[in-house]
Amino acid sequence: MIRLGVTGGIGSGKSLVCALFAQLGAPVLSADDIAKEIMGRDGDVKREIVRLLGEAAYRQDGSLDSHFIASMIFSNKSLQKKLNAIVHPRVERELDRQLAGLEKSGVKVAIVEAALIYEAGYDRRLDVVIVVDADERQCVRRVVERDKSSPADVRKCMNSQWEAARKLRKAAYVIHNDSSKEDLERTVRFLHTLFTHITLKRT
Repeated sequence: MIRLGVTGGIGSGKSLVCALFAQLGAPVLSADDIAKEIMGRDGDVKREIVRLLGEAAYRQDGSLDSHFIASMIFSNKSLQKKLNAIVHPRVERELDRQLAGLEKSGVKVAIVEAALIYEAGYDRRLDVVIVVDADERQCVRRVVERDKSSPADVRKCMNSQWEAARKLRKAAYVIHNDSSKEDLERTVRFLHTLFTHITLKRT
């Protein structure tokens, strides 16, 4: 099974790329969704997060307040690092578990979607990493329209991640998402066909 990572900056279109892979039959594991699920249900994690960020990290009904957490960590790299230390190891274990299950079931290509593949070092557990890239102004505009965020808040999030050029230097493949959806669909179909017919030998 090809373990294919898809990453990119906020607003680059990595979720759309993953949705297109999913339409072609490739299962997609979202690190962000897994992280939110763990942060919402794991009692030990919840207690550690409350100790780090305070009671406001969770709403009165016990659900995760993602907007509050984002406002805290995107302007404070120390807090971000401490939160990642709580959550990332658990997310990686769950990704490993689900990937092993998919491989056992005979899946040919599985996708891991994660904004912080390189930052977390998870690229070492993947066979190939694709970076989705787009013009920064276009990325900001997409996120502002999608999330109703301010451009300043979007740029804070961008500044908390590796800069695009650093990711591009490490990428095995780059998808430039500055054109039409039709062009993006053609690119994803090509890559899906390519990886479906590749056989890897792991040492």
